[in-house]
Amino acid sequence: MATSTRSGELVEVKNLKDFFRTSIEQTASKQRVDLQPAATHYVVNLLTLFSRSEALFENDGEHFGLKPLALMLADATDAESAEARAHSLQRLGDVALFISGFFIDGLADAAVDVDYYIHMGENAYGSLSTEIRGTFRGNAFSPIYRELADKFQPIVDILNEVRDGGTLSASDLTRVYEIWRKTGSQRALQQLRDHGIEPIQAQPRHH
Repeated sequence: MATSTRSGELVEVKNLKDFFRTSIEQTASKQRVDLQPAATHYVVNLLTLFSRSEALFENDGEHFGLKPLALMLADATDAESAEARAHSLQRLGDVALFISGFFIDGLADAAVDVDYYIHMGENAYGSLSTEIRGTFRGNAFSPIYRELADKFQPIVDILNEVRDGGTLSASDLTRVYEIWRKTGSQRALQQLRDHGIEPIQAQPRHH
């Protein structure tokens, strides 16, 4: 099995789950992000699952693709049961994390940018953590969803670096600045400083 970095370099991978776990643990340590093992395990399983397109995209028989986050939120709002609402919130959080972590550049020309995905993902995981608390499932997963909500942006930074393989070209700097301005990403800020750029805006906007 092989996966590729953003630069197109192929990396041989014997076990995708082990690759994601090692990459996330090493990058989290490098970026000084303290992730509990359960949260790391959740993210690793999410990445492994969404590496299969049939798990990421939805197919209702007529349409195949990724449902907009606003419609996922509507599904959660209109859910007929607490279980269905929890499922919709989890799906919303998972998709927002995956897209902002691995397809952040593809959002540059989209109607909504990465700050929207981060805002939606944080809120979905936060609501989910609160709403399942006290249930049998919540005893195990509520703390995980709370950590994912609280550390959503740092986790996105970790996934961005796992995707990039630590590379950055000069042509990327404008996009990096835009990401920093919209999200307050510490990784983006460090990348700018590594290239001799000190952003002027003192307080980046963060939802």
